Amino acid sequence: MNQTIDPADLKPHEFYRLLNSAVAPRPIAFVSTIGADGHVNLAPYSFFNVFGFNPPILVFSPSRNRHGHKKHSLMNVEEVPEVVVNVVNHRMVEQMSLSSAEFDRHVNEFTKAGFTEVASERVRPPRVLESPVSFECVVRQLLPVGDGPGAGTLVICEVMLAHVNEAILTENGTADPHKLDLVGRLGGDWYVRASHDALFEVARPQMGIGIDQLPSGIRHSNILTGNDLGKLGSLPVLPSAEEINGYRQSGVLDELVAEARTGCQHLPDLLHLRAKQLLAEGKVQEALLTLLAV
Repeated sequence: MNQTIDPADLKPHEFYRLLNSAVAPRPIAFVSTIGADGHVNLAPYSFFNVFGFNPPILVFSPSRNRHGHKKHSLMNVEEVPEVVVNVVNHRMVEQMSLSSAEFDRHVNEFTKAGFTEVASERVRPPRVLESPVSFECVVRQLLPVGDGPGAGTLVICEVMLAHVNEAILTENGTADPHKLDLVGRLGGDWYVRASHDALFEVARPQMGIGIDQLPSGIRHSNILTGNDLGKLGSLPVLPSAEEINGYRQSGVLDELVAEARTGCQHLPDLLHLRAKQLLAEGKVQEALLTLLAV
């Protein structure tokens, strides 16, 4: 049963806890800025993402603190509209967390958190040497979206230059997620590590038949999940009657048929379990033939 919640019925910080924990994981922009007086600030923001690539646009949002005061990053970009967005991997996460403490504006978080400043080439704020990827950006627009505690300001940045550690690159010039080892932000004190068993691939869909074209017995299976059905629906065409009959007569299902005759399990359930295993192995066409062989 769903619970319906109106943000107007809660205090902003109460709804924030739900919003922050449900819209996750979020990438982290580790943002370095500089004020007109030359003081550097370094702070992480998980209200962040890429919003276009021609031109390349990154957007992050420094929310006002519990007292309604602007974050130092925002105060800096109002004075010097330039930033460096550094990505955060697992080996940096504790230092990154330390930098998020509410130090005074003129305290340099590079120093407090033990990061190394590297001079940028096209903007004034320095980049983080320890970050595997850094983007030098100019700020194109500041867009306030509220006022008071928790109110955000969208900082719309155009990437002018990228610095990438060659060790994390693949042969085709993309970042290898296993080598990049990024972290993402969840609610409360929780983070997620984007590596090892947390990574999985989903093939880009073709113009498939769609789940709606699958027989009712498959669509309403108690064994197959929505993910399983999504794979089946991505096939370009349903197998022909000749293909189904040939698969049935090949003998590949004889063992399941014999098991069903013992009365231990219902044949459709056995076929759905076999199809589920085939789908996990990436054998989508064979899985559908199995399901249609009843």
